[in-house]
Amino acid sequence: MGIKAKIALKQHVLYLTGVLLLSCIGVFAQKIDTGKITLKPKTKVSSRIPQIKANIQPYKVNTYGYVVSESSGSNPSSHKSGKGLIVLKVYPNPVVEQLNINLRLEKESNLSIKISDLLGNEIVTLSNERVGHGEQTKTYNIPSKLNAGIYFLKIVANGEQVIKKISVL
Repeated sequence: MGIKAKIALKQHVLYLTGVLLLSCIGVFAQKIDTGKITLKPKTKVSSRIPQIKANIQPYKVNTYGYVVSESSGSNPSSHKSGKGLIVLKVYPNPVVEQLNINLRLEKESNLSIKISDLLGNEIVTLSNERVGHGEQTKTYNIPSKLNAGIYFLKIVANGEQVIKKISVL
């Protein structure tokens, strides 16, 4: 047998081997069974926000049990914390050097006015005196040791207290 015949024979054997391999692969390959595929419609999502199914009370911020109100209004009924003490106005706010407090007392009482920081720590006592009944305007100088920032003004008369937020410059 010549060289050309041997090459032709090897090519023929390789061809038959390739055909045989391809036929074997086809036997072992898996096909998808289309009869078992079902398309189910997706459930409609009404909201992407998770729903909490519990009876939870909403959180309300309350600083140390104080009722904090802004000091910009002039309606006495909106600033009333009790029967005997009504704080009508605290001005100017922001405070630079002097603070004016316009208040009304139903009867003569001990008046205490203190300034505390945001954590509730008492910084300075502006007044602790006996005051007569009626509408009054008190003026206080802000101490120089008070740094610029936000503070609470605690006004107490006859066990009733009113808390006002003030800003010191």
